[in-house]
This record gives sequence, C-alpha cells and structure tokens, in this order.
Amino acid sequence: MTMQLIVTHPGGAHKDDFLACSLLAHLHGVPIQRREPTDEDLANPSICVVDVGGAHDPERNNFDHHQFPRDAPPLCALSLVLQSMGLYEDALSFCAWLRPAEWLDTLGPNQAAKLMGIPRTALGALNSPVDITLLNRFAGSTELNPDNPIYQVMCMVGEDIVNYLKTLRQRLDYLKEHGQYWTIETDGEPIGALFLEKSDAISGDPSFGIHAFIESEGKENEIQALVYPDRRGSGYGLTRYNDSQRLNFSQIESHDEVRFAHKHGFVAKVSTTDPAKLRELLKLAVAKISS
Repeated sequence: MTMQLIVTHPGGAHKDDFLACSLLAHLHGVPIQRREPTDEDLANPSICVVDVGGAHDPERNNFDHHQFPRDAPPLCALSLVLQSMGLYEDALSFCAWLRPAEWLDTLGPNQAAKLMGIPRTALGALNSPVDITLLNRFAGSTELNPDNPIYQVMCMVGEDIVNYLKTLRQRLDYLKEHGQYWTIETDGEPIGALFLEKSDAISGDPSFGIHAFIESEGKENEIQALVYPDRRGSGYGLTRYNDSQRLNFSQIESHDEVRFAHKHGFVAKVSTTDPAKLRELLKLAVAKISS
C-alpha cells in the first residue's frame, strides 16, 4: 500500500509523537499534517494517524494510546509504531531512552522521575537545546513536506533508529556465534573476558553491540574485560567492561606489545593478535590492591 499522509495532533509536541512521526516519515516519505483527524482519515489505511484519534488499529495505521485504560502497560504512540514495524522488543531491550519516553508520556513527569530513580528536577536538566528546538519547530508547523529542513532531520532520526535496531540484531546474532568467553586465572577471583576475533564482517565497527550482547546473555556480573579488534590498527583493543575496577591497563603501558594505555587505566591498544599473549596482557593488567 502506498501511503499518502501522516496526521498528528496540533499544539504542543513531545518526543513520543515526534519520534513516531520520524519513523513513519523515514518509511513513507509523505507529508505530515498537524491537525485533528477526521473519521475519513481514521478509516483510510493510506493515512497514518499518530497520537490522536482515539484508536489503535495497526491495519488502518492508527496509532493512538490515549484511550487505553489507566492500568494498561505504559505504551505511547512511539511504542505502537515500533510494534507495527516489528522493532519494539529490540528497542525496549537496547534503547535505554525508550522506557523513560513511555513513562513521561503516559504517567507524567513525577511518576517517570520516580521510576527512573532521579529527582523530578533532574528531568529538566536532561533536556538539551537540540530537544527544545526540534520539538518547538515541529509543534509550530501545520504541515511539513519532504523539502522542509525539520522533516529532513526527522527522516534522519527515523533512519538511524531503524538502522541501529536492524544492524544491532544482526550483530547480536553474529556475536552469539563468534564471541568467545575467556576465564583469566589470577591470584584471586578469575577475570571474565569476552573475546572477538578479527573478521571483515565487523571491521567497520568491531565493538558495536558488545555491551548489548552481554546484557542479552545475562552475563553483566561475569564479564570484566572486552577484547576486540582495533579498527584503527592491526592489533586489538582491551577495555574494562562497565568500568570494572579489577583491571588497570596503565599497569601494562611499558609492555612491548602495548601501543597505548590510558593513564586512567580503562583502555589499552596492543599490537599482538595472538590470543595467548592477549590473555597474558589481561592477567598483567589485573589491578594491584594496595595494602
């Protein structure tokens, strides 16, 4: 089906409707009108009605949540669009910003701040001029066409979200097959590391998806180090996972195989590609405990 139009509510704009429309603009490249929908709009599946209209009907491309009961899950219009695209579960798992966006839109700032574990005043501090300008310009428009700069930015945002989620899923599948778990014996508790071999398949961004993969595997408490190909050289990068203080890579800065070690100890770049030598460097980087 060829889309004709995206309709969303007039007045103030929020991240919820802005991002939902950004995804749809990227997918369909059709104008966005900010107005109340008609019954004909809601009945026409070639018109996407977003965050307004009192109907959730994906087959007709109606994506409103305001009619849901108070005890319904905190799904917003963005959630519903992501669901229709088959991307919601991955977005919820790997986009840390999605759940707070849902809470803000469905529960309000006080409850959202409580669920986020932050003071209510911190929400305002997290807003940036980028957020304010884009939402204000979007809210101030009655119609945005593909030649409009705000529309073009929205398409970029939608494209980046879709590409991130689709390429992340591919990378997670790759890591599931190719990632290796190492155990580095020490004088005390062993160090856990995730090792990734060099491959043309990941050469563009070798570290992409590693943190999401470890979380998806439920190994956050088992891994302290990451070992992956250095995209700027022929060797490897060694980094602390979740800034584990059990490793201090500044301790190996004078080693012959080390090209660079950060003075604060959280990362090192090494020339070797030999797994045995990489394991040895990890063992040497185990933080010394002051007595």
